Order: sequence, then C-alpha cells, then structure tokens
Amino acid sequence: MQRPSRPENAEEILDERVGDAFDEGADEPHNQREGDGEEGWVVDEEIRTDGGTVLGFLDTSHPQPWDNSQRLYTVDDPHITRPLVKLDEPAAGFYALSGESVVQFPANQEKERICGCLEGIRKQNPGQRILLVLDNFSSHVCEYTRRRAYQLGIDIVFLPVGSPDLNPIEQVWKSLKWEASPLIVESAAEYRALLTELFEQLTTRLSFAASWIADHLGGYLQKLR
Repeated sequence: MQRPSRPENAEEILDERVGDAFDEGADEPHNQREGDGEEGWVVDEEIRTDGGTVLGFLDTSHPQPWDNSQRLYTVDDPHITRPLVKLDEPAAGFYALSGESVVQFPANQEKERICGCLEGIRKQNPGQRILLVLDNFSSHVCEYTRRRAYQLGIDIVFLPVGSPDLNPIEQVWKSLKWEASPLIVESAAEYRALLTELFEQLTTRLSFAASWIADHLGGYLQKLR
C-alpha cells in the first residue's frame, strides 16, 4: 500500500493546526469534525484543565531485543539455541515538553487501546490542558478516539499526512533503540522495564524537540506550564 504523499506546505499546515489548538476561545470542541455525532462531547466531571498547558508528542514503536538475545547464545557455541525474547505489544510513548512523559505497552493499536493510553497520559498529567501531537493512523483519527480525548481534556494536533519527521518523538525512539541495542535481556518483562527506564531518561531532554519548538511554538511558549 502506497504511503500518503507529504504536502509541499506541511510546515505551514502544522503551524496553523498548532495555532488553532492554542485558541481556547473556539465554540466547538477542538477534536470534533463535521459529520461527527453530537453525543458525548463533554469533558468528564473529574477532569481539571485550569492548571496550565502540557504539550507532548505521541507515537508507537516496536523495539525488539531479538538480536541481543541471539548474540548471547551464539557467541561461544553456534550450536546452542534458545527461543528468542519477543515483545508482542507495541510501545506507546508520550514525549512531553512540559508535564510528565510516559511509555505504555498496549496489547495492540486498536482505538480502545489507544484511548487507554490517553487515559494513562491524563493520569500522569492531572490538572492541565493537554495538547497532543500525533500522526494520522486510523485509530488516532477516528471519532471514537477524538471524542474520548476531548472527554479527558486532551486536544489533538494531527500532523500533516506523510510527515513523521515533524514528530520529535521519532528521534527519541531512534536514540532508545540505539542505547538498548548492546544490552542483553532474558525476558519480555525485563525488556519492558529496560525500555521504560531508557524512555524516562531520554525524555528529560528537550533537545530532541529544539527545532520543533523554534519552528512551531513561537509565541505560545508562555502558555506552557
């Protein structure tokens, strides 16, 4: 299947969407689109969004420890075999410029699981409005996910199609895989713990998003908590 083409004005499209997201005076729910149903577009009663704004980037990745496990059991004797460790579920990361970053391991990328990740992001970032930048994967753009995000006080900023380079978390995943590559693990649970530790360490660095901040945040920096 051919990937959608990146528009020539992708940067300008993103600028416009970021500006729209920071415009809190809009009459309609930010995540609602023409043709969506009218029911359910209400922020949950327990959600507070008056403590400032958290902005972050969501993306899933599939890091695997296969090569590491194989190397462990073939260096000394190529005849020694052992089932390789495999991580079946994706890693879903939230890289926050302000607020708390978090990585989770949903069973799959279906809309119900993605909404579970949104709930995890909200749990780690109570009391603030959340602006969430992410791609146009089908379970992200569907009404079910957009409505649940709104209920959680999360406003979504979709990237232009075909523009993964405009999501700074891609660089976080690249660094995470590089740092994890020489490490040996013996179980999926151990690998998940390793990924969580590395993700928490890497996402303390704003350097992954330095150019994104300079290019797209502009005068909105003062609105972040």
